[in-house]
Amino acid sequence: MRTVVPSEILDIARYEKVRVPYRQRIIELKKHRRIQVGPMVTFVFENHDTVLFQIQEMMRAERIVEDEAIQHEIDTYNQLLPGMDQLAATMMIEIPEAAQIRERIALFHGVNTGEATYMQIGAARLPGSFDSGQGDERRISAVQYVRFQLSSTERESFLHGNDEVRLVIDHPNYHHSALITGDVRHQLEDDLQSD
Repeated sequence: MRTVVPSEILDIARYEKVRVPYRQRIIELKKHRRIQVGPMVTFVFENHDTVLFQIQEMMRAERIVEDEAIQHEIDTYNQLLPGMDQLAATMMIEIPEAAQIRERIALFHGVNTGEATYMQIGAARLPGSFDSGQGDERRISAVQYVRFQLSSTERESFLHGNDEVRLVIDHPNYHHSALITGDVRHQLEDDLQSD
């Protein structure tokens, strides 16, 4: 997938002028890249446009104007993009009650492993590969970055097969799955074909 390059980045003043319609376009795009798995976990599959938006928003929020700092943001966020024959997502554990976050997030400890979170294409199970640093032996972050590596057979099955594709969380405290269908599946097919 095409990475974000510095020439695409708008400075803060130019970004402010286009932010409202640009943000609306990305919100609409993300609707077609979002999968809810059970009542508390959402996956948003990343692509070039979602990552570019995150960089622009970070620059705006942090008032980043130095070239070196902008390049650091580009390098950091480009790591969220899928590689060859991969799909990559931001996984968010959503706990709306602020007073319960610490207690309830602890119940998700261990969900950020390939054994607990995976994609299933027909009978094939693709373990999630999570970025390190999003948890340790005691804690877990509510935002996780995960990739799913597809073999050539799994890729073809995703693109052209009749097999169901599901996101699965099989954790002692959270057992849910969701089919990837419709617009989301079409978006992810496009991602796999853009390799």
